[in-house]
Amino acid sequence: MINKMGFLKRILRPTPQDTADAPVAPGSFERLSDEELQVHMGIKTYGAFELTDAIRPSYDVQIAPRQGFRYDKYVDEASGATTPVIMAAATKSILLDTFLELIDHLGNVVDVVLETSHHSSSHHEDLYREHIDVPVLKSILMEFEDVLTDDGCTGIAIINPTKKQEVQLDEHKLLIAYGAPLDPFRETLIGADIYPDKSIRFITEAEHVHSSSERMYDRFLQLQTRLGVEDESSEDTAAW
Repeated sequence: MINKMGFLKRILRPTPQDTADAPVAPGSFERLSDEELQVHMGIKTYGAFELTDAIRPSYDVQIAPRQGFRYDKYVDEASGATTPVIMAAATKSILLDTFLELIDHLGNVVDVVLETSHHSSSHHEDLYREHIDVPVLKSILMEFEDVLTDDGCTGIAIINPTKKQEVQLDEHKLLIAYGAPLDPFRETLIGADIYPDKSIRFITEAEHVHSSSERMYDRFLQLQTRLGVEDESSEDTAAW
């Protein structure tokens, strides 16, 4: 599945327009032979940075993946409200551990949104679970490290709606923290040797390819069951 994602695509409970992917014109991947594509997908490291199996940059590597973070902001189009954001890229070996450390800043009880695009290249389905204890959540996430890091159709967001803060490990395997204060998130990133870099560009900002499989989808379904998440469109799901 090839798609080009919007930047900062969601904040807390998004509208359908926020989660929609932009249409993409034919790109470099469509011109590749099967052999060329397999070779490209087999490249796991760019310098010192190791990618997960979930995603690869464009064939001509318009943006070479590297570790670092930068500040940005999310602007709500309806209200004009601005939310501060940190976006980070972390090498595979520290990705999940760093995500779990970022979650610690949200408090002891959080909400979870599990994102899936397994059955669509044009939008995500959000599966929601309120009120889960962080130690229980982290134990489950460690058990499902494979699908969280290596499935290009799975993303997860951990939310404290009272604090209006969110930490996300998206389907591109970027780490994104929303909501002031950002200093604790910054300290965690620097402690993991992920440093501020105003010039860093992320794999989402150029053509790229996502990767998934039937095995990963099966693991996703197992994760969904363990988390007890529900389809947000369900009539039984309460609105905020």
